[in-house]
Amino acid sequence: MSNNQQIKIFTGTASRYLSEKIVAHFGTDLGDSSVTFFSDGEFEPRFDISVRGKDVYIVQSTFQPSDNLMELLLMVDAAKRASARQVTAVIPYYGFARQDRKDKSRVSIGAKLIANLLTAAGVDRVVTMDLHAGQIQGFFDVPVDHLYASTIFVPYLRGLQIPDLLIAAPDMGGTKRAKSYAKFLNADIAICHKTRTKANIVDSMEIIGDVSGKNVIIVDDMIDTAGTITMAANLVMERGAKSVRALSTHAVCSGPAWERIENSAIQELLITDTIPHENVSSKVTVLSCAPFFADSIKKIFTNESVSSNFIV
Repeated sequence: MSNNQQIKIFTGTASRYLSEKIVAHFGTDLGDSSVTFFSDGEFEPRFDISVRGKDVYIVQSTFQPSDNLMELLLMVDAAKRASARQVTAVIPYYGFARQDRKDKSRVSIGAKLIANLLTAAGVDRVVTMDLHAGQIQGFFDVPVDHLYASTIFVPYLRGLQIPDLLIAAPDMGGTKRAKSYAKFLNADIAICHKTRTKANIVDSMEIIGDVSGKNVIIVDDMIDTAGTITMAANLVMERGAKSVRALSTHAVCSGPAWERIENSAIQELLITDTIPHENVSSKVTVLSCAPFFADSIKKIFTNESVSSNFIV
């Protein structure tokens, strides 16, 4: 029996657009599955082919609505009950990752709860990309392959051959990420320090570092309402930067995000397709993560090193 017969890649409803690209790069077809919907909104995923003794990979990002997460959990459970040899959840965008600690009284740690739910469903391995907080890997008692979108972004940025390059972190939490990009692009670094009183609203921002005369790239893992990244972009231009670009792995882009990006000083915004979007700003360049996930799935299946081609 060939390797492609031993592995089966399935998709959740929300990530079919990405899963089709992943299997095309992998060199196989998507496994047949379906979802039955009841009149009250309840749904029941089903595998339409046998998975007995197979290595099953289920691709599903857990962006909103939360039905995407529930569908993933039900598919993992169904695969285990159908006697799959091993079940891997491929979660390009891991939702609820911002809730990685108790940063105020009487709140949940949502990222840990999701890890518990996946474990309870029976997942044997998790593959994800650019977690909002790296320590989320430790919330699991199963292997987690944490991929880095820098492997996708850095070659593109090198190809632009931008002079006087400076990498900027949009907040203090993104400093480590910015340093990694600066290392591989041989660039200077600056940090934007922001203060906010509640989620999605930035009260003020200052820049640590000199951006004058530089071509700035702001790197982030996630854009939600785009308030932080557009404020940072406008601020670096006010401080004398020659140009400003931005990149973000996960373009959540809710509410006024696209309008803010379009009206900001950002010259180009690089994103991946971990989350689908139909109408994006004219400034957006989408780099697909499908080849990276396909290659990683192949290496996991054949027990090769996944980190061997990382740029981190």
